[in-house]
Amino acid sequence: MKKVVLFPFNGEEMCFIHVLLNAGDMKRKGYDVRLVVEGAAVALLPRLANPEHPMHQLFARVAESGILYGACKACSAKLGVADAVIAAGITLVGEMGGHPAMSDWIDEGFQVITF
Repeated sequence: MKKVVLFPFNGEEMCFIHVLLNAGDMKRKGYDVRLVVEGAAVALLPRLANPEHPMHQLFARVAESGILYGACKACSAKLGVADAVIAAGITLVGEMGGHPAMSDWIDEGFQVITF
């Protein structure tokens, strides 16, 4: 089984939507895929978690499928969205000084892809 972890950093919404689309596609094709949201992209999570957002259904499908592992604790705090990310049911992760460690995923056999 292919193991892939996607690390979107880019805060551009269209880019993040494509990450969600690809994550869902990989899951449907049998990949063990995870999503760890980093950098400016963490600010998109509260917006996409809002049922009024036009892409909420896509976001909800990815989140409910178990793909969404978590969001960077340090970046969420720095950008002022930590409480909103937690309220959306997303785990804050930061085993590397407040940031998610890519090396942990590599050690588990995952291919790391950044956006």
